[in-house]
Amino acid sequence: MFANDKHGENIMDIVLKKYGNSTVVVLPPGVLRDLKLSAGSSMSLATTPERTITLAPKRRYTLEDLVAQCDLKAAPPADIGEWDNMPTMGRERI
Repeated sequence: MFANDKHGENIMDIVLKKYGNSTVVVLPPGVLRDLKLSAGSSMSLATTPERTITLAPKRRYTLEDLVAQCDLKAAPPADIGEWDNMPTMGRERI
């Protein structure tokens, strides 16, 4: 099913198929099992100028992940004061 390339990576020839108005890639059950994927899995797709495709599970961020990226020593934005003077727009309460 797989062949190894010069870097030891698994390579498989696939065929794109037409499905309604879309074009799909069909992954064999063994690949889905090995990658712990199933129909409906959220994935991120990236392409390169060399026409290479990378498909990876979509990362799910936690609040802890997002806060860890914050620079707590950074100065607040120059327009932060405007937020205090904005009229309410929805159901927020102060």
